Amino acid sequence: MRKFNVAVVGATGAVGEELFRVMEAYDFPVNKLVPLASAKSAGTTVEYKNKEYTVLELTESAFEENEVEIAFFSAGGSISAKFAKFAVEAGAVVIDNTSHFRMEPNVPLVVPEVNPQDIANWKETGIIANPNCSTIQMVLSLKPLDELYGIKRVDVSTYQAVSGAGKAGMEELVKQMQAFFAFKLDEAKKEAFAHQIALNVIPQIDVPQPNGFTKEEMKMINETQKIMHKQMQIAATCVRVPVLRSHSETITVTFEDGVEVDVQKAREALDNFENVEVIDDLENNQYPMPIISTDTDTTFVGRIRKDNYCDNVLHYFNVADQVRVGAATNSVRIALKWIEMENDN
Repeated sequence: MRKFNVAVVGATGAVGEELFRVMEAYDFPVNKLVPLASAKSAGTTVEYKNKEYTVLELTESAFEENEVEIAFFSAGGSISAKFAKFAVEAGAVVIDNTSHFRMEPNVPLVVPEVNPQDIANWKETGIIANPNCSTIQMVLSLKPLDELYGIKRVDVSTYQAVSGAGKAGMEELVKQMQAFFAFKLDEAKKEAFAHQIALNVIPQIDVPQPNGFTKEEMKMINETQKIMHKQMQIAATCVRVPVLRSHSETITVTFEDGVEVDVQKAREALDNFENVEVIDDLENNQYPMPIISTDTDTTFVGRIRKDNYCDNVLHYFNVADQVRVGAATNSVRIALKWIEMENDN
């Protein structure tokens, strides 16, 4: 297999660090690795396959100078907005993990298990967008159910880990819990989140929108419709919870009128879908939880049950590591699928 010159923009961030681990796990075909970050981080080192690489400063010319062919961006929307075009101009395909390009009509928004065919449209802009973390794990479970019965509506509530807010979010939870055990929780700083996150849940992620939903909730709605090429009704409530890693979701799916849900068929459809695993044995306390999904590349689904009142409604719970499945792993899978499609051409 041909190897590629690969840049990672945001190499020292939480997702950037995870990208290196996932690339190593998937034996990504790297010829030359180019870690890029801000001037502040330039000169530090990152490790990949037991070798240290010096982080270079992200500049407009960095992609051309290093003959980059694949560029992973995970340094924030403003960085992607400014620098992605220079990677494209240098001849690289950009796989962008920020929200900046996701809803642009001519930029494919991809979860490879769900809509791999959309990758073929990458040449129009040179960019492939990686969806929101909560969207990715949700569509991985929605796709097989939509193929089985046809989805009409989705209602989802999320329980999102503090690592969704980066390293600062994780550090804030840890420090607040330390303060709690020192009987000083009231003195602990609240910087990453608007409220205390330790021993609390916060029913707001991202900024409010005019319709009463938050930006995070609207991302889930709009992105799911784009990925699945279907204008299904979706309502989301996104909640930050004091969990370090892995997002959870409670999902209610309403299928087309006249459908009578067979729970066993739904369970089989989910369990047979790529990178989805069912854990569903309530009597023996077996179901998906963040501690099960953390550091894995699988979306776990459980608590699968038919509604008590409507034959065409199914309820379930899903969990995935949002730093991996919801960011780094999906990005790497996009790149591998892109390589596969390019080789076929």
